[in-house]
Amino acid sequence: MDTISLKALAKINLGLDVLGQREDGYHEVRMVMQSIHLYDRVEMKRTKSPKIHVETNLYYLPSDENNLVYRAAQLMKDEFQIRGGVRITLQKFIPVSAGLAGGSSDAAAVMVGMNRLFNLGVKQNKLIELGLKLGADVPFCVMRGTALAEGIGEKLTALPPMPKCPILIAKPAVSISTRHVYEQLKLTPETEHPDIDGIMEQIKQKNLHGVAERMGNILETVSIPEYPVISDIKNLMKENGALGTMMSGSGPTVFGLYQNEKEIRGAYDAMKASGLAKNVYTSEIHNNRR
Repeated sequence: MDTISLKALAKINLGLDVLGQREDGYHEVRMVMQSIHLYDRVEMKRTKSPKIHVETNLYYLPSDENNLVYRAAQLMKDEFQIRGGVRITLQKFIPVSAGLAGGSSDAAAVMVGMNRLFNLGVKQNKLIELGLKLGADVPFCVMRGTALAEGIGEKLTALPPMPKCPILIAKPAVSISTRHVYEQLKLTPETEHPDIDGIMEQIKQKNLHGVAERMGNILETVSIPEYPVISDIKNLMKENGALGTMMSGSGPTVFGLYQNEKEIRGAYDAMKASGLAKNVYTSEIHNNRR
């Protein structure tokens, strides 16, 4: 195999809780992670030259070691003494800095691609372990599907597949620093925490409505006051039939779960007409188990 084409799937959080800050500065989290069918396309080709060459369709993305895709390829080359090189063409469709783990998913796809292109035979668990060197979301993006993420996001437990449903995704024209959100997060004994256990139980029961009712993201307590448009988008989704809405990650992207295609088409049109979001997409749940 000399070439390979991969889909780098975006992720949403069905629940995101922060338990506290660790001594090393990282935050202890408890999240229900979910892959969705919004994806970047990663094309990879083996080369005789040992160099890593990265091309993207976005002029402002770096093509050197400042790009996570490049670092993922370099990590695999270093870890497994790969002498050959690779040409990577990245077609970005997932919004950048959106809370959808686009960069992490691209890196995960490159790791998987290097494994296959160079016939390394590396097990998924090893790729997950290596992925943490690139970022806290990379391990889940290697695993995909539905999972509980704990620690700083690296401790993954596969969950039963989330019930399939249409998803509306809307990203306003703002950028939010993940570091800033975590730095501003204030946890007190009165802080309301999302019902992560309840979400997992409803997934187990295959109860879409139950999941939607329990979704929650503790980081909204920081992001929404600073960017009220996030709340406006959530409200518009609810007014147009969403079973539940939530900000994904540290934002600013909001998603809504819908019952059927007819409702989501109407909600999509309403969101586009509102001007609240710069990017609007429809998608669906991705399950590893078909």
